Amino acid sequence: MNVPFVDLSRIHTPLEKELDKKWKLITTNNNYILGNEVEQFEHEFAACNASKYGIGVANGTDALVLSLKAIGLKPGDEVIIPSHTFIATALGVTYAGGIPVFSEIEEDTFLLDPEKIEQHITKKTKAILPVSLYGQPVDFSAFKRIADMYHLSIVADNCQAHGAFYKKKELGMYGDAQAYSFYPGKNLGAFGDAGMVTTNKKSIEKEVRLLRNIGRTGWYEHPVKGYNSRLDTLQAAILSTKLKHLTKWNTERKKAAQRYHQLLRDTPLVLPVEKEDRTHVYHLFVVRTRKRKQFISYMLDHHVDVSIHYPIPIHKQKAYSELPTQKLPISEQVANEVVSLPMFTGITPEEQEYVAQIINNFFK
Repeated sequence: MNVPFVDLSRIHTPLEKELDKKWKLITTNNNYILGNEVEQFEHEFAACNASKYGIGVANGTDALVLSLKAIGLKPGDEVIIPSHTFIATALGVTYAGGIPVFSEIEEDTFLLDPEKIEQHITKKTKAILPVSLYGQPVDFSAFKRIADMYHLSIVADNCQAHGAFYKKKELGMYGDAQAYSFYPGKNLGAFGDAGMVTTNKKSIEKEVRLLRNIGRTGWYEHPVKGYNSRLDTLQAAILSTKLKHLTKWNTERKKAAQRYHQLLRDTPLVLPVEKEDRTHVYHLFVVRTRKRKQFISYMLDHHVDVSIHYPIPIHKQKAYSELPTQKLPISEQVANEVVSLPMFTGITPEEQEYVAQIINNFFK
């Protein structure tokens, strides 16, 4: 048996006719950028995220950049982020003119540890940027207490957490702004790059909407230097179609995660921890092993496609070598041990049983 890391055809094939209709409608109307479908999807996604406003942008990185610009980030301002995340989190801060300040993660969840960030707060600190990594929300209440104490903003990187809940509430309830990516492999993915900023603050909505469309208020009127970060109409139409299925798909992912937990409970792998006050949507199913190199080689030899998210903490990346040297032992250890198992909507029990069989054989 061959088990892919992800197989998007399993969600796209049943939707082919509906998606084809969307494509034909857009090519007939010839409205390819910021068309009516964009506004429709903005309303739909904001509504299911408990947000008043949704602003479609070109990708998840831009969603972070424009959110940070909209809260008033100035050159040299500092933003506290985790180091164990995709580098786009740090790049969002950099592109917005800020300086990323890396803080430690929780060892069990791999999420930014609210108990470790106060030591990094200075007069230059403008915001906290927690990442709901792998599909599990961060402890937003803890971050809000700290943000309120020090008069900081919160921009939430929810790029891997579409449809997740914290304390039974949608993630749009937490933070000043939320950034989403619709990269094809995400729980809600486009057929290319796409992103969204959601917020309940009119001032942020107004600023992001202005900045995403080259700072334009009239056809040739540009009061600010904006960005070319507009959501394509086709991507919005695809996402609107797929959004109707997100809850069902997330439920399937959760069942698949529960199945992995049962099948792998007796192995030496460190399995994901899901906090009781959160709904994990399992964008990824990430385990830990100190035998990672041998483990990955064995899995690939037996036709199970696995991956690593993320092998090098950002504070160790050459791209950020200009920043002061830091030691983040938990982030570094986790980065050396994590392995992502196959996880996608449509993965079958038989495929998961085969994955578990190979894993159990490896540890015999």
